[in-house]
Amino acid sequence: SEKSAVVNLKAHIRNNSVKGERVTVSFELKDKQGKVVKQAMKNISVGKGKASYAFSSMKIESPCLWSPEDPYLYNLDVMVRNGQGQVIDGYRQRVGIRSIEFKQTEGLWINGKPYEGKLMGTNRHQDFAVLGNALPNSMQWRDAKKLRDAGMKVIRTHYVIDPAFMDACDELGLFALVEVPGWQFWNKQPIFGERIYSDIRNMIRIHRNHASLFFWEPILNETHYPEEFAKKALDICEEEYPYPYSIAACDHGAAGDHYYSLLLRPIESELREDKTYFIREWGDNVDDWNAQNSDSRVARGWGEVPMLLQAEHYANPSYIKEYPILCYETICNKPEQIVGACFWHSFDHQRGYHADPFYGGIMDAFRQPKTSYYMFMAQRSLEKSDLIADNGPMIYIAHEITPFSPADVTVYSNCEEVRLTVFEGGKDYVYKKDPDHKGMPSPIITFKDAYHFMEWKAMARAGKQEDAYLLAEGLIDGKVVVSHKRYPSGQADRISLRLDHEKVPLIADGSDVVTVIAEVVDKRGTVKRLNNSVIRFDIEGEGRLLGDVSTGNNPCKVIWGSAPVLIQSTTKPGKVRIIASMQNPGQSRPLEGVLEFETVENDRKEIFSQKDLLASDKSQSVERGIVDKSDLERENERLRKELNQLKVREVERQQTQFGVGIND
Repeated sequence: SEKSAVVNLKAHIRNNSVKGERVTVSFELKDKQGKVVKQAMKNISVGKGKASYAFSSMKIESPCLWSPEDPYLYNLDVMVRNGQGQVIDGYRQRVGIRSIEFKQTEGLWINGKPYEGKLMGTNRHQDFAVLGNALPNSMQWRDAKKLRDAGMKVIRTHYVIDPAFMDACDELGLFALVEVPGWQFWNKQPIFGERIYSDIRNMIRIHRNHASLFFWEPILNETHYPEEFAKKALDICEEEYPYPYSIAACDHGAAGDHYYSLLLRPIESELREDKTYFIREWGDNVDDWNAQNSDSRVARGWGEVPMLLQAEHYANPSYIKEYPILCYETICNKPEQIVGACFWHSFDHQRGYHADPFYGGIMDAFRQPKTSYYMFMAQRSLEKSDLIADNGPMIYIAHEITPFSPADVTVYSNCEEVRLTVFEGGKDYVYKKDPDHKGMPSPIITFKDAYHFMEWKAMARAGKQEDAYLLAEGLIDGKVVVSHKRYPSGQADRISLRLDHEKVPLIADGSDVVTVIAEVVDKRGTVKRLNNSVIRFDIEGEGRLLGDVSTGNNPCKVIWGSAPVLIQSTTKPGKVRIIASMQNPGQSRPLEGVLEFETVENDRKEIFSQKDLLASDKSQSVERGIVDKSDLERENERLRKELNQLKVREVERQQTQFGVGIND
């Protein structure tokens, strides 16, 4: 509570020395300023080659509590000293003090108080374009930051997520629900169950000390498993973390769901008063899971109108009355017993089981935002936090002012009032939020029939380009607190380069990666969305390009105005210089773009083979073209394709069996 808290401590000490030893284990809890809030010490004897535990507890008066709105973290320093008082080992664990309670019909309580509204978030696969699952820690943090900025407060992770992502969730105020690996498959052989039980134990041991942990999902996703498995999975959760506020969840209607207090995939007509519910997936509006047609699955390169329709589908589609579905609006109107929901899915990604990529993300595989990203951002709270600096008022004009843009102008904002100005001294439109609206916090704002291309053409012909703009202003208590101004794009002038790094520098450790975005812009800097340019990247200094002709990343085709490339560091800190130029320039071409930045020294000791590193650097420096394949390589490639087709057909059969895609 706000008055006091108890921190239970348990340290596992292993003695690898040649003799038994008596050691002292000290625990020091420190606040953000490094001041020791509480400390405890424990003397234990550890035999040669043996292990032992040091137990203790601390009572903290008036603790700073962790929550999504104020993610306060302490540092817990654990030190092991020998008989002479020398520190022989140590560990630092970040600790957040908080309570989470699921109170059946009363809904979600955090830190002893009912949580207002729904806890809304998203699902996340951690794979990234080009890299797959091999993300460095910095990119894990950037993912979390982008999702938090979009207003997300809970992330459903998959296949036991990287601890670096959980660290970021702790820091940024993102709850995370952690899921054991497994999907639509059960094997009756005993060894299969034993391996899943082992996975559950390891999953909990990896993540149990994170403040961001929302609940465990130890049951296999969308799988027909026996009831005894559900009971054993819950028992393991309680064995591995036998403390309050450690909750495990099960599918509603699945075998053994009566053992669990928190259920997923709620069916509203069957809500039980002794259960609390969470919607773990919503939003995907695919047809038959084979053709993959959907108004929620929209590639960023498809342009303005498809992305507007995707955002509308996630928010509150026009067909909601005729075809009731789960969307932001309907979820917000659910009873308190349904505490929150994660939509499917945050990023475009290559699923592996199907030939088509998943295009339902609010960002693409390079984490470049689609229009729906800003719709979600408009749902975030107006409250500002020093720890979440980018939270607060926002406004975004979702209109590109092209000859093919719609007549209606869409604006996303969480402000009380929005004023749209079309042309300098031209037409003004005003929107005021309905204070009695009970659905989503910020409905989509549509100014009807506000854009006509011929009017903009007339302004350009008259030489009044500086007066031709859209200006949206967000007001709170009658005062303008945020604004967004857009001009139509002019003639392509140059290639603009920027780091998409969320202010996290590139570390010179030989493996860290950052995204660089190239955009074709006019003299004003407005991105020219409608162009088919192909950009070639060159690099100098302490970095290397990831991807080449074979991956479609260098040269790279411009998609909806931007071309991303990944830069990996070397082990030497220094300057990196990126040059972006047109692959097929005409007589009047945009000027090449140049970006220079510094990598920072790695402050951690790394162990690697210098010989292997040099060999890797050499292979990276040679531009790869068409590689001659051996008969064995060609045969392996044929077998991989054949196996993939078998997987696709099997998954399609399973999806039909599970009825995936039918609205809850």
